[in-house]
Amino acid sequence: QVQLVESGGGSVQAGGSLRLSCAASGYTYRRYCMGWFRQGPGKEREGVAAINNDGNMWYVDSVKGRFTISQDVAKNTLYLQMNSLKPEDTAMYYCAADPLGGPCYTPSQLSRGTSWGQGTQVTVSS
Repeated sequence: QVQLVESGGGSVQAGGSLRLSCAASGYTYRRYCMGWFRQGPGKEREGVAAINNDGNMWYVDSVKGRFTISQDVAKNTLYLQMNSLKPEDTAMYYCAADPLGGPCYTPSQLSRGTSWGQGTQVTVSS
């Protein structure tokens, strides 16, 4: 059974940084496409960053140059380093694991077998 547990969210002022973690278990980590998604108040869920099973990375335009996705395969953990945070980054952030391997950039690309974490809240104040 796939389990994803996010952590690292919090409240910061604009310009600050946070590092999100997603601890994965219950499956062969490196074969999955791993992604970070977010859903702000009154908004649809959107893809933020992803790593395909071949190692290719993707970022949504609004976070390029500010966010960095990485993973520690030995620890089965996915990370999202978020720098220069803006109020518009405020959202619930979710980790997702898609067994088809990729791409997993947008919710519409995800397969039915995708697993989700419970989410971690990020709040950025101006």
